[in-house]
Amino acid sequence: MLKLTVVGTGYVGLSNAMLFSQQHQVVALDIDENRVRLLQEKKSPIQDQLIEEYLSKEINFKVTLDKSEAYKDADYIIIATPTNYDEKTNYFDTSSIEQVLNDLNLLDTSAIIIIKSTIPVGFTKRVQELFPNLKIVFSPEFLREGKALFDNLYPSRIVVGDKSEIGQKIAELFKSASLKPEVDIALMDSTEAEAVKLFSNTYLAMRVAYFNELDSYCALRGLNSKDIIQAVGLDPRIGTHYNNPSFGYGGYCLPKDTKQLLANYQDVPQSLISAIITSNTTRKDFIAEQILAKQPKIVGIYRLVMKAGSDNFRQSAIQGIMKRLKAKGIELVIYEPALNEESFYNSKLVRNLNDFKEMADVIVANRIVEDLNDVLDKVYTRDLFGEN
Repeated sequence: MLKLTVVGTGYVGLSNAMLFSQQHQVVALDIDENRVRLLQEKKSPIQDQLIEEYLSKEINFKVTLDKSEAYKDADYIIIATPTNYDEKTNYFDTSSIEQVLNDLNLLDTSAIIIIKSTIPVGFTKRVQELFPNLKIVFSPEFLREGKALFDNLYPSRIVVGDKSEIGQKIAELFKSASLKPEVDIALMDSTEAEAVKLFSNTYLAMRVAYFNELDSYCALRGLNSKDIIQAVGLDPRIGTHYNNPSFGYGGYCLPKDTKQLLANYQDVPQSLISAIITSNTTRKDFIAEQILAKQPKIVGIYRLVMKAGSDNFRQSAIQGIMKRLKAKGIELVIYEPALNEESFYNSKLVRNLNDFKEMADVIVANRIVEDLNDVLDKVYTRDLFGEN
């Protein structure tokens, strides 16, 4: 049995902690006292059904605020701290990772350090030169919010930014913890692994943008968007997946990863990457105009979260729509059970769903759910397939 330390208990960190707690000793480290307290009570601080189920089991997992307790005798240390994109500097804020690496360097640890946070291309090579005594490897994650543990248990692939024996050991560690009989493993240099993450998410953003622009065209031309998308998707080269129109891509990864990738193209000819980012802004403009055309006095925002089964609304597309509506003087009311505050960006939060439905002239919903079936005549959505 190995000891694995996981730094950060967000979607990535907590799903990795649960993944390995079946076979190994896992200690999670976080600086958020509330998160630590919840986890000590076997309550998940994030919405993920499988994580909640695993926490209720007898697993070899503990959580702490104490760095020395977390790092002592660790065989592997997984860093899953947040890296936000800073538009002023055109770069990820990697200070949380660097702080962890600095702590580990002072401890002179012999553990293998696996970075799971999203990082800019070239970061691993730079910090390895900065901390030559540490064994630092980047291994990108490909997890969906709300299904993070499932995606770890049944990975699409395992990518490790190290071709040596250490890289192979890391790949086998993740493979042995998964429930998938066969998993594709790709070992490569760290810089290539970093690029895989950014290019993967940018492709997904491109696909979202494509079907959204198709849908905008249909909406203005009076065409049946659903029929067209279904027929287009029957081409096996295109496929019928990830094709449901939305208010734009958002969430924690796609907005920052596309912008980070564009920043990396500073000296490389490109037009597609910048077009993907522009398209997302254009879609939000279009959606806001469509809602304003209904001349509402009060617009109800049904959920700030990005998708069903998630409680994350960081950079959700709906917030871009809200800003545009508020700029036109439209009063907004919000129904978001994941929030306990009285307001959100100076818009009232309504806790009672029936009151919310009565107050709004138009209800804006990125995805249709059963809760809205009795007021469909009020609902504005571009959801065609009833899925994320």
